Amino acid sequence: MPLGNWEGADYDDIKPGDLPVNEIMDEGKVHYLQGIIPFVSNGLFLYSKSRRDNMKIEKISGLNMAISEMTKNRIDNLVKPQGSMGELENIAIRLAGIYEQPMPTITKKAVIVMCADHGVCAEDVAVAPPIVTLIQSINIAKGVSGVGALAKSLGADVIAIDIGIDCDVTPEPLLDRKIRKGTENIAVRHAMTRDEAISAIQVGIDAVQHAKANGYNLIATGEMGIGNTTPSTAILSVLSSKSPTELTGIGANYPLEKLAHKPAVIEQAISSKTIDKHDPIDVLAAVGGLEIAGLTGVMLGGAINRVPVVIDGFISTIAALLACEMDPSVRNYLFPSHASEEKSASLASQMLGLKPYLHLGMRLGEGSGAVIAFSLLESACAMVKDMITFEEAGISVV
Repeated sequence: MPLGNWEGADYDDIKPGDLPVNEIMDEGKVHYLQGIIPFVSNGLFLYSKSRRDNMKIEKISGLNMAISEMTKNRIDNLVKPQGSMGELENIAIRLAGIYEQPMPTITKKAVIVMCADHGVCAEDVAVAPPIVTLIQSINIAKGVSGVGALAKSLGADVIAIDIGIDCDVTPEPLLDRKIRKGTENIAVRHAMTRDEAISAIQVGIDAVQHAKANGYNLIATGEMGIGNTTPSTAILSVLSSKSPTELTGIGANYPLEKLAHKPAVIEQAISSKTIDKHDPIDVLAAVGGLEIAGLTGVMLGGAINRVPVVIDGFISTIAALLACEMDPSVRNYLFPSHASEEKSASLASQMLGLKPYLHLGMRLGEGSGAVIAFSLLESACAMVKDMITFEEAGISVV
């Protein structure tokens, strides 16, 4: 195939020699395509110049509908009125299709927390100083933050990753996957380069692959980054074409008397750039965050590896929107958790097409709401496994 004609071609038609490869690594690692997006030798292929229809993700297969149907038939015949377990029934049916098990089983669960700093904090868009990102990320990694306490109570592990904290040395027990020391100030320049956005996505994909290799088959998403509601709102403004003023909330208790300042900064960040809303990589590079890009990779990694991913609140939902923009089939592997109190979280959930299960008034982040939702997925599995059918109960008339 001529090198200039590879865009839009079927994966099977493309050979390594056809591609403008800058770097080829070991089997199973990343093959970078001239600053566009990585070709991964396990079968994942992503590419885009600017349009969604020129972006393709291989290796994301659909749910096993035959097994889902088997699970649905069992649920319909359990000793209860049909449909009386509500969303638990839908959860179980989808988990069966993901795991390809008529009686889905959750073995190990973890929350992956991406941690990064934001240059836009220089614009006074957050109450806490940026150093809190590092301090609280260490607390998350040690299991003594909000998400740590909740995860421990639910038998889940916390995997905290430094993907962009503004520090020279990543302190233990954080995992060092740093792309750069924080983003640029999006009010005056791009958050990161396109290559950096791609690399951050790959960190998320790799994190899920590594987790699955270590026996985890249920993942939640979490984040830590002072100021990260600002890039998240900027991304939502680009994707929804709504003004920052309509979308901007208080984040981590931003003063109401200063609230007009924050959307003005976001508007400046957007209006100062040409951003292709149909190219998630372009959006991330222009106004995103490293932890948001990493979480986008976690969503993709879940779909690639057939691992369900529970979405936390506003920031995680923004990452989910970007992942689904790259490939809508990712949505099959995503489960909502709670309805965040952040102002635009409901719009983000509506755009994603997933209705949150829990309404707890939470807006902490860190993955705190997502780990609580683990119990819903485990309850759905227990229903299928431990309830008996009418036939097994000897009941013929209901």
